[in-house]
Amino acid sequence: MNEKTLPCSEAQLREIAAQWPTPFHLYDEKAIRANARRFRAAFAWNKGFRNFFAVKATPNPYLMRILQEEGFGADCSSLPELLLSEKVGLPGEAIMFTSNDTPAEEFVKAKALGANINLDDISHIDFLEKTCGLPELVCFRYNPGPLKGGNAIIGKPEEAKYGFTREQLFEGYRRLKEKGVRRFGLHTMVASNELNPQYFVDTAILLFDLIAELKDTLGITFDFVNLGGGIGIPYRPEQTAVDVEFVGEGIRKAYEEHLLAKGHPELSIYLECGRCITGPYGYLVSTVRHLKHTYRDYVGMDACMANLMRPALYGAYHHITVVGKASAPHDHVYDVTGSLCENNDKFAIARELPEIVPGDLLVFHDAGAHGHAMGFNYNGKLRSAELLLREDGSVVQIRRAETIEDYFATLDFSALPDFR
Repeated sequence: MNEKTLPCSEAQLREIAAQWPTPFHLYDEKAIRANARRFRAAFAWNKGFRNFFAVKATPNPYLMRILQEEGFGADCSSLPELLLSEKVGLPGEAIMFTSNDTPAEEFVKAKALGANINLDDISHIDFLEKTCGLPELVCFRYNPGPLKGGNAIIGKPEEAKYGFTREQLFEGYRRLKEKGVRRFGLHTMVASNELNPQYFVDTAILLFDLIAELKDTLGITFDFVNLGGGIGIPYRPEQTAVDVEFVGEGIRKAYEEHLLAKGHPELSIYLECGRCITGPYGYLVSTVRHLKHTYRDYVGMDACMANLMRPALYGAYHHITVVGKASAPHDHVYDVTGSLCENNDKFAIARELPEIVPGDLLVFHDAGAHGHAMGFNYNGKLRSAELLLREDGSVVQIRRAETIEDYFATLDFSALPDFR
C-alpha cells in the first residue's frame, strides 16, 4: 500500500494558498533530495554512475540545480533544454543530448557545450559531421524492436520512431571507427512509467550482451552505456514503488556476468530517469469553484488539463486529497473537472471522495513530473505558478503564473494597423 500524504500541514497549505492564488504546483525539496540520494546509493558500486535527469519532466532551473547538487546531470532533447542546463552551470559531460529529427543548430550547441551526443538515426552520422564535425565521443540510440517489449505509454519498440536497428548499430559503429572516432556510448529507452523492477535488469542484460558482441566484432570498447529511464511511480495507492535497490543490485550482477566476464573493460552506467525522481514529490493544488448536478455530480476546479494533462491524455490516475477531509467518509461520487471547452478535461471520473463544497482545496498527488511541463494555452488558459517547499519549511516561488499580457506578448499586431 502506497500512502498518499501531503508535503506539509493542512494549515500551512492553506497559508500558502492564501499567499499564492491557486492553481499552483508545489514541490517538496527535502523529499526530492532524499530520493535522489537513495537513487545514487543504489548504483554506488559503479564508479562512473550518473543519472541524467530528464529535463522534459520538470524543466525548472531551481529543481535542476537541486539535482545538480545531488550529483545528477541533465538529459536534454531540445535547444531550450540545453540552454537551461547551461544556465544552471552543468558541465558538458553532465549533459546527455538525445533528440530526433534534430536541427543543425541543436547539434552545434550540444557539441559546443561538450555534451554527450546521442544519435537517433544512422543518417545523422553524416549530418552531424557536415554540420559541426564528429565529436570525440559518439553514442547511438538502439531500438531493439520485437526483441524487447514496450508498455502502454511508449508502445511497441518496433512501432516507435526512435533509434537504430541492430544491423544499423554495427554499420554505424564501423563507420565511426573508420572516421577516426575512438570513444563510444550505447543507449536505449523502451518503456515509460514501468513498475516491474526486473524489466530494467533485463534491459541491462540486453545491452551488456550487445556491447560484448560489438566489441568482439568491431574491436571497439565503450565508455558508457545509458540504460534509459522509464522507472515508474505508484500513482495509485494500491501500487508498489519500484525497488531501486533491487534494480541496482540486479544490474550489478548483470554487469559482472554479461560484460566484465566477457572481457569488456569497466564502463560507466548511466540512467536518464525523471518521473521517479521528482514525480511523487510534486502536487497540483486547486480550489473548487462550482458544483454541478445533472446526469452526474461534477466538481468544477480553477485548474484544468492545461495544468495537468495526463488524465485527459492517457486516462491516467492521480490521487486526490480534499484538504481537511482526508479522514471523512468517501461516500460521494464525482467527476472532477476543469473549465476547458473539451469534455475530456477531467481529472477524475466517478471518483469516490468526501462531500465537497465550493472553496474546498483539492490536492492532486504525483504531479511533480510531466505536470506543469505539459501545460498549454488552448482556450486562452494561462499556465500556473510553481512553488518550492524548502527544507526549512519556507516556500519560494520558482516560476510565476502566466498573465494576460504573457498570452498576448507574441502576437504581432503590426499586420493589422487598424486593430483596436
